[in-house]
Amino acid sequence: MDLQGMKERAALRAADELVTSGMRLGLGTGSTAVFVVRRVGALLAEGRLKNIRVFATSFQTELECERLNIPHYSLNSPELGGGLDLTIDGADEVDPENRAVKGGGGALLIEKLAAYNSGRFAIVADESKLAPRLAVRFPLPVEVIPEARLSVSRALEKLGAELTLREALRKAGPVITEHGNLLLDIRFREPEEPEELEERINRIPGVVENGLFAGPGGARIRPRIYIGRGDGAVETRD
Repeated sequence: MDLQGMKERAALRAADELVTSGMRLGLGTGSTAVFVVRRVGALLAEGRLKNIRVFATSFQTELECERLNIPHYSLNSPELGGGLDLTIDGADEVDPENRAVKGGGGALLIEKLAAYNSGRFAIVADESKLAPRLAVRFPLPVEVIPEARLSVSRALEKLGAELTLREALRKAGPVITEHGNLLLDIRFREPEEPEELEERINRIPGVVENGLFAGPGGARIRPRIYIGRGDGAVETRD
């Protein structure tokens, strides 16, 4: 089975098992999460789901919700009240402890806002996203305000990171996030403890957010993982 097939199977399994009528539902961003959005849209159209109130984590997801007639709201709206029952999203890497790196699509800030304000969190991924340790093979995104690009870069280098400023495709210059910020993609030669690293990076002045989903300070952020396998099976990890 190809990657798209693995992604779709994992997404369908998660949506069918976890999403129920009346939920306040966070829908993630990216090539795997879009299959969850489409499944929710199909279930609503068939009448098998009702009264779903969705929080979309990016413009991409909002547009897909609009196309599928899925009602979506601001997290500040009375319909959501600042919290969610469930968020389902993709990931760029997942380690054996179910900690993850996200933000390859540049939506890490709102993705983390959804995940850390949800009663339950699930990740859908294909088997290529499994990694023995984080931020070594796949870069860890760090969102920074433009004025802090150099100062944050220096602070990250002192932590042992190798970094690059993310450059845009089909546009001259760097990637600009939906909130007007820049993205630094960093890697570490030696493994770091994800919970501690997530907190240390976010303490640097000028950092808006980073793509580690590990749960610093005892935060509850261990998701259920749905992994699409090459043989067509879907593995779940809690």
